Amino acid sequence: MSEAGHALRLLDHEAVSRNADMDGLVTAIEAAFAAYARGEAQMPAKSYIDLPAYNGDFRSMPAYLRTEHWDAAGIKWVNVHPDNPASGTLPTVIGTMIYSDPATGRPLAIMDGTTLTRLRTGAAAAVATDQLAVPEARSLGIVGAGAQSYTQLEAIATVRPIEEVVIADIDDAAVQAFHERYADSYAVRAGTPAEAAQCDVLSTVTPVTEPIVELAALGARTHVNAMGADAPGKQELATEVVTEATVFIDDYDQTTHSGEINVAWAAGVFEEADIQGELGDVVVGTSPGRQPDDGVTVFDSTGLAIQDIAAAHVVYERAERTDSGQLFEMIGG
Repeated sequence: MSEAGHALRLLDHEAVSRNADMDGLVTAIEAAFAAYARGEAQMPAKSYIDLPAYNGDFRSMPAYLRTEHWDAAGIKWVNVHPDNPASGTLPTVIGTMIYSDPATGRPLAIMDGTTLTRLRTGAAAAVATDQLAVPEARSLGIVGAGAQSYTQLEAIATVRPIEEVVIADIDDAAVQAFHERYADSYAVRAGTPAEAAQCDVLSTVTPVTEPIVELAALGARTHVNAMGADAPGKQELATEVVTEATVFIDDYDQTTHSGEINVAWAAGVFEEADIQGELGDVVVGTSPGRQPDDGVTVFDSTGLAIQDIAAAHVVYERAERTDSGQLFEMIGG
């Protein structure tokens, strides 16, 4: 805890990145899934404010969780405005995290939630990959070469010894930037979504509403992290993928409403009985993960507030040790 009275820390994107240890993030996100499965977390449903006049929305994501060694609370205020990149310098998603002391309610930090979101989303995919991908996985396909693709690789590489990466995107410049970033560390090549789908692990990180991955394209035992769908109507995987694969989800209410399965669910071709389990249940051992005879597995990720809180905990604790960011007195005497 800071000794400067009731000061809180302001952590910009550089401070968040500098204090985000990926191994620590993956461990914390796994602990968050476990806490949720054990009933040791509170996470009200994500609330939306739709702004059709601006082709965007706001979302509020509060949560509290208790693990064996720490507890934490906070809220992320985040938007999605797809027109931002084309109209200026702002990204599609802008997030702000308020991280608080659950014992007193005192705000401990305000930090860049955009960077935090990218990091925790990558870490969530790593937890799912660790639980659901074949142990011998060495290749990673990524569809979508935006900022999220970077943390997908960096996080998943902490749980599997990734050697080959196939990156697919309609933006050639984005593919080239990804290649330049990682070519010295991995065998990186550009490919189509179908070529990426042949890898041992596939992460899809796009905002599409028309499927870009077909069942026939997937490897016989590919594990898919479906990370892009976060609103009704979004769908990265063909309906046949989710109806034929072994499907795991992060949260029942969110995935049926706005996750990868939402389109098939609304059409009545995918039902509750088709959900193998929630990832938290797999982590704590109350639901089986990948079985020897499983073929394609899918993790449907919508992004949970508990993940943001866990990631904020990692960043804040390290920022305290390194005295990162700026101190700001907000609470009056």
